[in-house]
Amino acid sequence: MAAAATLESRIRAIEDKLEIYNLIASHPPSADTGADYYTRTAYVEDGVLDLGGTKFATGNETIAAGTKMPGHQAAIAGGLAHFAGLPRIELDGDSAVVTSYLQILTPHPTAEPHEVPNHGVSKGFRVHRVAANRWELVRTDDGWKIKRRTVRTLDGTEPAREVLRGALAGFVGK
Repeated sequence: MAAAATLESRIRAIEDKLEIYNLIASHPPSADTGADYYTRTAYVEDGVLDLGGTKFATGNETIAAGTKMPGHQAAIAGGLAHFAGLPRIELDGDSAVVTSYLQILTPHPTAEPHEVPNHGVSKGFRVHRVAANRWELVRTDDGWKIKRRTVRTLDGTEPAREVLRGALAGFVGK
């Protein structure tokens, strides 16, 4: 932000970032509980969820319905846990681009029980997948909402690195 920015614009940027942090941080608990009502309000009406390949949904109703699908409900019943990394936020007026990591963890039912002092015994968890996320947001009358979310699995291929490079685009040539 320019050094000559007003106090008001600086406070607005802080408030925007806090609202965006809360929006992104709400994804894991909403996904892990099947909170379609939350997902419906988090996306704009014509929002897009691009999970790669043929996994693509358009419209907040369609995206929200995904949380109630039998496969997702079975994953929740099995102990599904989305674990998000701290997002990087790039504000540009009434739009923002957020880049973040997301791990999907699941209980490890076949592992040997392991005791951690003062924390009990568990078979632990497995990292099912780690992905790079690009969240394109817009400011609405109801606050920040998701216009498009692009998710790419970190599997050594170029699409995930492309998402991550986007977080650093503003640093080129500095």
